[in-house]
Amino acid sequence: MIPKLLTNTSTTKGGKQVTHLAWWVTFILSMALSVGTWNPTGVHFMHYIANVDDILSGFRPFAILMILALWLLAIKSIFQSLKFYGAVVTVIIIGAFIWGLQEYSIIDVKELKQAGWVATLGVGFLIWFGLNASIIWKKLTGVYTTDSTDEG
Repeated sequence: MIPKLLTNTSTTKGGKQVTHLAWWVTFILSMALSVGTWNPTGVHFMHYIANVDDILSGFRPFAILMILALWLLAIKSIFQSLKFYGAVVTVIIIGAFIWGLQEYSIIDVKELKQAGWVATLGVGFLIWFGLNASIIWKKLTGVYTTDSTDEG
């Protein structure tokens, strides 16, 4: 039922089977958070809470708290795995990719709607990379990131 691309597995050095589905799930959730919070179409969370008379009616307080919690988790994961400088480098890399798309006339960031989509998807990629940075680092180096200690 699920395509093989999503369910491929790899074997770790310890013999554990790891599925690739987690990469896709975190990608979809990262993009959903970014696009769901704001996008150029006008169908997004910010529109949902901005265009009402009473922001504390119905499920709006619940929705506000949930979106804040998801953003706090996303920001925490970005800075925990990438730190500040890693996040800045990631933003620069995403910007360089966007620059390349602009240079080859694939996108036109002077058009407000395209610039909005570029920014929204760029934030989604930043969240995804922040969620998966330690896994990517493990694949590249064979070592999980470790916390620094005071031992000298």
